[in-house]
Amino acid sequence: MSRKRVAVLISGRGSNMAALIEATKDPSYPAEIALVVSNVPDAGGLAMAQKNGIATAVVDHKPFGKDRAAFEHALQAALEQHRIEIVCLAGFMRLLTADFVVRWQARMLNIHPALLPAFKGLDTHKRALEAGVKQHGATVHFVVPEMDAGPIVAQEAVDVRPGDTEQSLAARVLAVEHKIYPLALKLVAEGRLPR
Repeated sequence: MSRKRVAVLISGRGSNMAALIEATKDPSYPAEIALVVSNVPDAGGLAMAQKNGIATAVVDHKPFGKDRAAFEHALQAALEQHRIEIVCLAGFMRLLTADFVVRWQARMLNIHPALLPAFKGLDTHKRALEAGVKQHGATVHFVVPEMDAGPIVAQEAVDVRPGDTEQSLAARVLAVEHKIYPLALKLVAEGRLPR
């Protein structure tokens, strides 16, 4: 079985990246992390990737200013150079243009700390608590041009407990993220999903 070559895009410490790296250490897992790309030169996740023997690249968005197409051109070049087949966004804090997203259609995954379609966007834990929902969670979905709107690949809920703070809820959701992201990538790498 040839394993799918995956790039993980990060902007920070990359805790979901770490969960994906851990999963791919199993030789029977259908994907390998071939590249970690950060748009932040000193992102903590880069050192972790290097420690695990994974190639890294930095495509700093700052020199490109507002020229998102030029930034994405450089990003695409790095992905092509490493023959990437699937892209996983893991705390990547840049919005991607529709052109770039469409190019990677059905091959780019994102993880979102909420049960989509509820609580798209930022501050999901705060908003969930304010809304008084009984359940919250995480979703892995395909990336489409509209933010947090792509087809759902995997989802898991956690109960919202009395007395929960943003921090306590976020910690339980993060544990779920670390479980469902490797599962979702496995499904996509095996081609076991409706397109």
